[in-house]
Amino acid sequence: MIEGLSGGQMLLGLFVGLAVLFFLVLKTKVHSFIALIIATVIIGVVGGMPVNTTKFADGNTLGIIKSITSGFGGTLGGIGIIIGFGVILGQIFEMSGAAKRMAYTFIKLFGKKKEEEAMAITGFFVSIPIFCDSGFVILSPIAKAIARVVNKSVVAIGAALAAGLVITHTMVPPTPGPLGVAGIFDIDVGTFILINLVLSIPMVLGVLFYAKTYLTKHFDLVPNDKGLLEKIVGDYNPDAAFNEDDSNLPSAFMAFTPLVLPIILILMNTILSALGLKEGIFNIIIFLGQPIIAVGLGLLVAIATLIPTVDKETAVKEMEKGMASAGIILLVTGAGGALGQIIKDSGLGTYIAQGFAAASIPVVLLPMIIATCVRFIQGSGTVAMITAAGITAPIVIAAGANPMLGAIACCVGSLFASYFNDSFFWVVNRLLGISQVKDQLKVWTAPTTIAWAIGCVEVLILSVFM
Repeated sequence: MIEGLSGGQMLLGLFVGLAVLFFLVLKTKVHSFIALIIATVIIGVVGGMPVNTTKFADGNTLGIIKSITSGFGGTLGGIGIIIGFGVILGQIFEMSGAAKRMAYTFIKLFGKKKEEEAMAITGFFVSIPIFCDSGFVILSPIAKAIARVVNKSVVAIGAALAAGLVITHTMVPPTPGPLGVAGIFDIDVGTFILINLVLSIPMVLGVLFYAKTYLTKHFDLVPNDKGLLEKIVGDYNPDAAFNEDDSNLPSAFMAFTPLVLPIILILMNTILSALGLKEGIFNIIIFLGQPIIAVGLGLLVAIATLIPTVDKETAVKEMEKGMASAGIILLVTGAGGALGQIIKDSGLGTYIAQGFAAASIPVVLLPMIIATCVRFIQGSGTVAMITAAGITAPIVIAAGANPMLGAIACCVGSLFASYFNDSFFWVVNRLLGISQVKDQLKVWTAPTTIAWAIGCVEVLILSVFM
C-alpha cells in the first residue's frame, strides 16, 4: 500500500465507487462515460487519495486528477490511434464490398451453419501475435458482414470472435502477459505455449455454446446498411453466401490484403523481438510491425486498392463516418482506463492480493484467486496475471508445487468477468452496437466468466497430475 493511504479506507472507496457506478448506468440517464469518471473520482475521494498531486515520503507521486488523466491518456495512447484507423478501415470494407467478400470466403471455408466457429477460430489464432483490442477492431467488420449475409445474430457471431481473441491473448505467449508470467515463474515458454493452447480450446467451446444457444436467441439483431442494429426479418439463410452473385465484389486477395498485411507485420515484429534480431533490415521490419504503423499501412493499402473508382468527396465522407463512430468508443475506453489507473496508483490491488497471500489458502489456488480478484478490481488482465505471478511465484516454488501450474493459474484467473473497468469490454460492446448495460453484461461479461470457470476446472484437474 502507498505510504499515507489506508488499505481499509481505499477498500471502502472502491465499494462506494462501484456501487455508484452500477446505480448510474443501470438506473439513471447518465452516460457510461460520465458515470465512469464520477465513480473514479468517488473511489479516490472516499479512499483518501489527495485531490491534487502530492509527493509522499516514500517517493510516490499521487493525486486523483493525475491518476484520471494518466489512465485516460495512457489507455488511449496504447490503442486510441489503432481504434481510429480500424474503424475507418471497417468503413472502407463496408463501402467497397470487401467485408462481404471476406464473409463469403469464411463461410465457404468453414461450411454451412458454422459462422460462430469460423470467427472464433479466426480470433483464436489472430490474437496470439497481436493485442485482442486491435484484432477485434480489424475483424469486427467481417463478423457484421457475415451476420448480414446469412441473416443471423451479429451479437452471437461477434462474441464468438471476441472470445477467440481474448482467450489466446490471455493464455498463450508471446502476448506480453503470459510471457511475463512465464518469466516470473522461470518455466519453459515452449511447453507453456503448448499446454495453454490445449487448455484454451475447451474455453472457446464453452463460449461458443453460450453464443449459439443464448445470444442467438436473445439478441436476434443484425446491422443495417447504416451500421445500426435492427431486428432480424426473415429466416436464417446459411446458403446465402453460396447462392449470391459475387462477381461485382473485390477479389479475395484484394479484400484480405489490408487485413492480413498488418497481422503479418505485427507477427514478424513479435518473432524478431523475441529472437533479439534488431539490427539492419530487422529493425525496419520491427518498426513496420508496431501495431499503429502496421494498421496504418493496412488502411493505406485499403484506400489505394479497394476504393479507386470512388470519387474523392464520397471517399472522404465515408471515412469521416468511421471517424465519428470512433468518438464514443475512445471516450468510454479512456474512462475505463482512468478507473483502472486510480486503483493501480493507490496500491489497492496489491494490498488485496497480499491479504490473500497471507491467508491459509491451498497453494495451487492462490495464484488463481489473486489474479481473479485483481482482474475484477482494476480491469487489466495483463496487470492481474503479472501481479499474481509476482506475489505467488516465491510461495508456489517454496511450497514445492509445480511452477507451471502456478503460471497457468495466474493466466486463467485474469480472464474473470470483464466489465466496466476493462477497455476490451467497451471495444466489443460499442463496435457491436450494444448500448444497454444489462445487455453489455450478457454479451461480454458472461462469456469471459464462462471461459474463466472452465479454466478453473482445468487447473483443478491439472493439479491432480502436476
